[in-house]
Amino acid sequence: MEELKSAKTEIRRGASSSIEIQHQCTHVVNEIQEMLKHLESPLSLKSCIYRVPDYLRKLKEEHYTPQVISIGPFHHDANDKLQIMEQRKLRYLKYFIERVENFGISLEDLVRIIKENEESIRCCYAETIHLDSDHFVKIITIDAIFILELFWRDFFNDWKSEDNGARIETWLTSAIRFDLILLENQLPFFILEKLFDHAFASHPSYSRSLIHVMTFYYFDYYNTQHISYSPLMQMKHFLDLLRTFWLPEEIPERGNDVVKHLHSATQLHEAGLAFKKDPSSCLLDIKFTKGALRMPPLTLDNSSETIIRNLLALEQCHYSDKAYITDYFILFGFLINTNKDVNLLVRKGVMLNLLGNSDEARNLVNSLVENVIYVDMNSDFYRVCKELKAFYKRPWNRRILEPSTLSGPVARAEDEEDASDFEPEENGDEEEEIDEEDEDENGGKVDVPAKRKRSDKDDLDDDDDGGEDDKRPSKR
Repeated sequence: MEELKSAKTEIRRGASSSIEIQHQCTHVVNEIQEMLKHLESPLSLKSCIYRVPDYLRKLKEEHYTPQVISIGPFHHDANDKLQIMEQRKLRYLKYFIERVENFGISLEDLVRIIKENEESIRCCYAETIHLDSDHFVKIITIDAIFILELFWRDFFNDWKSEDNGARIETWLTSAIRFDLILLENQLPFFILEKLFDHAFASHPSYSRSLIHVMTFYYFDYYNTQHISYSPLMQMKHFLDLLRTFWLPEEIPERGNDVVKHLHSATQLHEAGLAFKKDPSSCLLDIKFTKGALRMPPLTLDNSSETIIRNLLALEQCHYSDKAYITDYFILFGFLINTNKDVNLLVRKGVMLNLLGNSDEARNLVNSLVENVIYVDMNSDFYRVCKELKAFYKRPWNRRILEPSTLSGPVARAEDEEDASDFEPEENGDEEEEIDEEDEDENGGKVDVPAKRKRSDKDDLDDDDDGGEDDKRPSKR
């Protein structure tokens, strides 16, 4: 009898426990369903304006943050010092309205264009913008019209003395241009086009391409290749245009090839490699021919770091499978380990150091790709790196002599420009084709990120070269 009572008690306890578990499950289910109701929309395929990833921003936050003017929603009201320019924006808005009123265009017309395209504009930002519609439309309207008025005055040199407050001081002109290229400080270019076309369609100087021509003119300082606007060119925003200014005319293919290590400039030079200044205006036009590495000169000055870091951030976020500028700085970073490498490249004319000293240049180049996620390298650069590796491993290329073989004072070749620029005779042995089977003694393979096809080619994981640390970007 006692056993029966005990069994019934256990059954009741079990039933009670089951009811409690069911109640708890129902409560959790309801909470999850409520969360799903408030789930934010996934990122649009139109997304092209991003916040810089924290793994990059935390290294040099000041290079991603506007200093004088906020454009778009990310930095609006984020910093008191940016509020000074808000009055200047409103003044430019006033001048712009006065300019287009002659063609029957009102502020209401311009606001309507922004309102009609609000959803498309929001989709260009790679996160949900938590601003109500009116506030968002107001920000975009004021910022876009400021840019259009600024570009118009700059292009047509339209700085009337009676427009009090329109002319911008020289230092501020440079600062504004600089802020307009930051990744987090962008407007979608399509909305500038729509506003401009609507406002100036009746203007005698109007053409469909005028807004593009004005934009190219404003950023002409960065257009070192003197690229002209083409209707086939797609411009997502101003930083995207700067990236276009850097890219070669013919874009190399990309595979799954990764360079893990390359000898430094000094090591390669001591092995017989000549560094030659290439006349190309495209930095990415690097070639290895006849024992010489030919490179267009890279200029490093006080503005370089901000420009480069934002271009790299754009490629991390939007062009991870087309990271050609990232390729360049990875390759350049391998070449520079010490101040001696910096001095060599400066002496050879392939780098112009305006930073003051070799330490600053070395630290800058070495830090640019820190934490950068790097998964492959374009085929042209990979081939150059493989050829440099093979060149270094051939003992007959080396110019360093054992001390016992020297008789009398011998001038070091690298201290004499002509002697250092070793190049084989035209009828001598040219660089032979690099055998695809050429591997390191270790035969190392590259660990590539998940979901990427492993390369069938050898990686460039060299042997221990006797001391210099292997520097490479992060792989995630």
